[in-house]
Amino acid sequence: MQNNRSVGTIKEDLAAEYLKKDGHEILGKNFRCKYGEIDLISKEGNYYVFTEVKYRKNAADGYPQEAVTKKKQRTIALVANYYIMKNHLTADTPVRFDVIAILGDEITHIKNAFYAI
Repeated sequence: MQNNRSVGTIKEDLAAEYLKKDGHEILGKNFRCKYGEIDLISKEGNYYVFTEVKYRKNAADGYPQEAVTKKKQRTIALVANYYIMKNHLTADTPVRFDVIAILGDEITHIKNAFYAI
């Protein structure tokens, strides 16, 4: 039996492969700082893309994307701002917040899932 963290790692790796096939350059996985964590950071064209990966075995407990609450969005935005500062990116660097929702074996990529709050 796999624990939640190992399942999460497997699904995040699957999401990273999905993004690579979609033309993204993966810059980081599980980027952590004092504000929290972002699952995947990638670059697509000029955009820096901060992606939250959510998995559900089935929809009995709701859809995976529903787990990206306003609180989680604020955390991701804070971590993204820290990443931008730490990597000396300019304030006008284009960024996007995406969600990869995995329900069973189905992957849904939601671009511009939310905006920084």
